[in-house]
Amino acid sequence: MTANFAPIYRTMLGALICLVAGIGGSPAHGQTRLRAHYTISMTGVSIGQITWTTAIGDERYTTSANGKASGVLSVLVNGEGSVDIRGLVVDGHLSPQIFTSTIVDDEGKSELRMVFDDGAVKELIAPPPPPGSDRVVVKEADIHNVSDPLSAMLITADDPLASANCKRVLAIFDGQRRYDLALSFKRVEKVAIEHSYSGLVLVCGVVLHPIAGYRADSKLVKYVAGRRDMELWFAPIAGTPLIAPIRVLMPTLIGTLEIAADQFDAVALPPPPEAPPAAAPR
Repeated sequence: MTANFAPIYRTMLGALICLVAGIGGSPAHGQTRLRAHYTISMTGVSIGQITWTTAIGDERYTTSANGKASGVLSVLVNGEGSVDIRGLVVDGHLSPQIFTSTIVDDEGKSELRMVFDDGAVKELIAPPPPPGSDRVVVKEADIHNVSDPLSAMLITADDPLASANCKRVLAIFDGQRRYDLALSFKRVEKVAIEHSYSGLVLVCGVVLHPIAGYRADSKLVKYVAGRRDMELWFAPIAGTPLIAPIRVLMPTLIGTLEIAADQFDAVALPPPPEAPPAAAPR
């Protein structure tokens, strides 16, 4: 990996896996499973892919996602990563409990683990910043009333196309960086994925507001922060009151980054059969 692409890609790989890998669960009743596959491209050229499998239950959710670089630009950027999360479904909203991620690239292996309790980070195991880092310090107050990047992207919506779904601020901590994503309504579009999801989607504008954990002189953060041309496209997860990202557009220093689903299938699964009653003792 070249020196110019390495820091950008490492940041991008971790962020993208977190961005599109959202929710799931292994409950006893009313389970819905979502299988999705996303292609990552830069200015129209494929640079990677992400697979995402999730199941959503009445009381709990889990998810796992894996991403890696591929395509003609993999000679410049390479690496792979995974994200896993477990949490509770409380009043229809996601409440994370355990978040883990692993990223492997030319700079080595990076592992992270967070434990949440009612919106606050109670335990964090993460690699320390490099010596001499000029990162803005993450304070104790910064890790309260937050969500992880996965759960935050899954929005409870009675009406999946309502503009009010975009009128919110997502407070996110990814284990290293604390930032807000301010959403605003832009429009409604139609998406048609061959042999998969077809229908209307909600398009939200996104503005990044970095708060802590980022490098103060980061050119990437300075370039992206405050821009108003980022977009998140949300599609409904059938059988649930949730909407999930189906397309992402984000400007970067080296071109427009697009993450687009070429598979987005939600399937309602029947509850497991009840165990037969125990035989009466003789």
